[in-house]
Amino acid sequence: MSVAELVSARVQRMQKGSPFPIENFYSLGSVTSVQKALSRLTQKGILVRVAKGMYARPKPLKNLPSVKMTAKAEDVAVVWAKVKGYKLVPQGLEAAYRLGLQTQAPVKTVYWTSGPSREFKIGNQLVMVIHTSDTKLRWASQPIGAFYRGLLTLSAEHTSIEKLKTAIGRLELNASQAIPVLQKLKLVPQLRQWQNKLQQVQQELLS
Repeated sequence: MSVAELVSARVQRMQKGSPFPIENFYSLGSVTSVQKALSRLTQKGILVRVAKGMYARPKPLKNLPSVKMTAKAEDVAVVWAKVKGYKLVPQGLEAAYRLGLQTQAPVKTVYWTSGPSREFKIGNQLVMVIHTSDTKLRWASQPIGAFYRGLLTLSAEHTSIEKLKTAIGRLELNASQAIPVLQKLKLVPQLRQWQNKLQQVQQELLS
């Protein structure tokens, strides 16, 4: 089979609406031949280029089959970070909202990264990726990381004990799992203002 045929066959196996990097196809032939094959598929409408070096198969909407979506901007950002080897996490306000530490959703979708700052825009979706310090990216893929980033952006004085317990619940941590997390967070210098409240939550879980 030619490189174009090999690329086309693999593309047909890719999930519709999910972005993928061009690097996934370089094992099928030379860089130039793979790029040409994907370019032809894009021209035919079989693929859509959703970002530099990234593509997706269009996916028809369930209620409007004539309308096709390509990929979510957030998914593109996640794939970009994975390919480049960057850390990528929801920013602190987003983490706080998801954990119930605050009720107001952030106006913009923002991620923090160890890579360069950039934007991903697909249709009316916009995701901002902002470079930040390694300090804010601690425990990137762990439940404690989301909790940590949520606390970083909020005031301990205006956050109740109940909201902290809600966050623990949303992380699906039982008491024995939550206590080591609270102990670690109490030792983080950036969370000094939270030490008393974290201690109170820990005592309630132990009682």
